[in-house]
Amino acid sequence: MAEPSVPPEPSELIIRPAVIDDETALADLDRRTWSPLHAVQPRPEPPFDRFFTHRNRPENILVAELDGYTVGYIRLVPASPLACNAHVRQIQGLAVDQEARGRGVARALLGAAYAEARRQGAIRITLRVLGHNAPARRLYESERFAVEGVLPGEYVLEGAYVDDVLMGRRLDR
Repeated sequence: MAEPSVPPEPSELIIRPAVIDDETALADLDRRTWSPLHAVQPRPEPPFDRFFTHRNRPENILVAELDGYTVGYIRLVPASPLACNAHVRQIQGLAVDQEARGRGVARALLGAAYAEARRQGAIRITLRVLGHNAPARRLYESERFAVEGVLPGEYVLEGAYVDDVLMGRRLDR
């Protein structure tokens, strides 16, 4: 039987930068939170890929912990390698353990991402979300993200066409 991923008692939420030793916990969390609601890749199957790669580095990840348990992460990267786009950061992954949902983990991760993006000199933050992911879209809208573009039917997931929705917001200084 697997160890519970979240402590049973309410606890203090900590958001911190990822370190290489988070590899196993983040890979496990990523597999546990996989869903066709947000994933465009097939369900992960053994042998599993590593979580950290040359494109997915620890320095781009913020980790959420409750009493030492990894319960979430957010991946924040430059929107592109272009100097003319250096003022924009993009969220390219947000995951929260099912047992930790409803405790403000996603909002805390977003808040930490805004602060980190501002620290890096960004004035704007963007993300992409699948059109059918209503819970994520509601969260982002409540965080002042606006729909800035839609690619209709961009993906075929479980036999249905799904829109790819670009959302963005300005970062307050």
